[in-house]
Amino acid sequence: MRWLFLLLLVLNVFYYIWHQQEAPLRAKDVTPLSLYRGSQQDIRLLSEATDTARDKGKVAQAEAECLYLGGFVSQDVEKALERRLTGMGVKYQSLPASPTEPPVYWVRVAPESKRWLDDLQLINLSREFNELKHKIMPCGGVAPTE
Repeated sequence: MRWLFLLLLVLNVFYYIWHQQEAPLRAKDVTPLSLYRGSQQDIRLLSEATDTARDKGKVAQAEAECLYLGGFVSQDVEKALERRLTGMGVKYQSLPASPTEPPVYWVRVAPESKRWLDDLQLINLSREFNELKHKIMPCGGVAPTE
């Protein structure tokens, strides 16, 4: 057992010496930040850089998206929602019933009227109409039948 310990000790010393003979790693030369600055004098986060591009596209994207309200199984409930939206001054369009069994009814709110229906208004409508679902989707698409 003593010989095994001495053998392992010699192997460790040999390994240590062999490891030290390898060339030590040198620190990588780092180019100063001042050389990279050029036209931009500050550091911007990636999210800040994309915010400006996103803000430009928000107006076009907001106009291309419509608010869909519905998911009703009964057409009477859809008509009651339409009367409520008319009373609020919201422009909307009734969509044809889905071909599923039972048919599901949806109403598409015009993009210019979407601003009248904020989160508080949608919560109030959801309390008034139990089955009410709302989704924001492209205006050209058809509402899903969930």
